[in-house]
Amino acid sequence: MHPDIHLRLHELRAAEARDRAPRRFAAHRAVRARRAVRARLGWTLVELGLRLVAAAAPPPRTAPAA
Repeated sequence: MHPDIHLRLHELRAAEARDRAPRRFAAHRAVRARRAVRARLGWTLVELGLRLVAAAAPPPRTAPAA
């Protein structure tokens, strides 16, 4: 391929990438926000489950005196 043509194609691809960048970053921010909410919800459910298990556990038995 002729060097001038190669350079022109590179310039066009770079311009397209710059035009698409704001949309891609906005989508990336939305994905990160969704993941943060899912993580927060997940840890809240874990904490709730641990509290339920601790509340339902029978008291520990003591060994009979010998």
